[in-house]
Amino acid sequence: MLNFISGGVCAAQGFRAAGIHVGVKTHAAWKKDVALIVSDVDCAAAAVFTKNVVKAAPIHVDKAHLAGGKARAIIANSGNANACAPHGEEYAQRMCAAAAKAIGCGAEDVLVSSTGVIGQTLNVQVIEDGVPALYAALERSDEASDAAAHAIMTTDMAKKEVAVETTVGGKIVRMGGIAKGSGMIHPNMGTMLCFLTTDCAISPEMIKTALLETVGVSFNRISVDGDTSTNDSCIVLANGLAGNPCITEKGPDYDAFLEALQALCVELAKRMASDGEGAKHLITCTVKGAKDVTQAETVAKSVISSSLMKAAIFGADANWGRVLCAMGYSGADFDPEKVDVHFASAAGDIAVCEKGRGLDFDEAKAKTILTEHDVEINITMGEGGAACTCWGCDLTYDYVKINGDYRT
Repeated sequence: MLNFISGGVCAAQGFRAAGIHVGVKTHAAWKKDVALIVSDVDCAAAAVFTKNVVKAAPIHVDKAHLAGGKARAIIANSGNANACAPHGEEYAQRMCAAAAKAIGCGAEDVLVSSTGVIGQTLNVQVIEDGVPALYAALERSDEASDAAAHAIMTTDMAKKEVAVETTVGGKIVRMGGIAKGSGMIHPNMGTMLCFLTTDCAISPEMIKTALLETVGVSFNRISVDGDTSTNDSCIVLANGLAGNPCITEKGPDYDAFLEALQALCVELAKRMASDGEGAKHLITCTVKGAKDVTQAETVAKSVISSSLMKAAIFGADANWGRVLCAMGYSGADFDPEKVDVHFASAAGDIAVCEKGRGLDFDEAKAKTILTEHDVEINITMGEGGAACTCWGCDLTYDYVKINGDYRT
């Protein structure tokens, strides 16, 4: 049975974490800016990175370090993206080397991530100087995972930290994750960092397969603002300390692992969408009755990405025509005269469109429904039996304020 538990990246056996301030963020000495996650033993490891052609230096380093499908630790900083910056890969390697020296492993066993402003030189010296204190702070505790989660935040208003447990091969298996992401979020990864840990025994090949399947139904189904960053990384480490028979092929054990990993990442993805820069609403768009999942996903992504639709939700305006408009330019082929649309929330459910035509509905009730934080746009296409859910947020004045002076 799958259960959500506490512990974040420290929920699984054999993982410790820490997060401290070393000085990358010079304007806020109270804000943690470097995180470290370490396994007691070597791990099977995999990662998924941004599809942006312009990639930050840590991604190039991580791709090289992951060539053998193994890793031991992750070091990450916030406050500077180390992207398009002088000495980028050299400084990313120096971060790995500093962590490796403290841990007692090879630099190639450490993965590295950065997030923050693009194009500025990373102050790697303060990170190197701070690593001994960072290593000394490592613990296996809820507080340690919390510290690491806060250390990777930039414009995030809330930390993203989740853990689950399930049974694989007769053994209790735990996995947990921390993530950051608030702006520059769009399918094919957003400006997100996500670090996942598990004590499940699984081969590098199968954990890579599971991660690819999971990202497709979680982080690639959210959108905040249509921008895809240079630093997007989702990394998973599996140390095998749960003692289950190692998963080397698809089957019941793999299915149980995949179910837990997807539940974990969907929850993290929803928290990123909910914490979109300046957001007041989490928007959940569910498309049912599609001819296949691809059609349903294409439509749902288009709706959550629509600036007009996002603005309407901000204003609690039941402007359902924007839903059909976004569906229409999505690229999906469908019959508009089969489409039904409902808006829903904890305050109720209201039908606003039937068979592609507007209904006479209670505007006051609709506004009350859309005033809730969690808002649903439910679409029935009448094309088949497939469904898909994607997540987004509203577009507010604060989004422009945050990004208008982000660098300065």
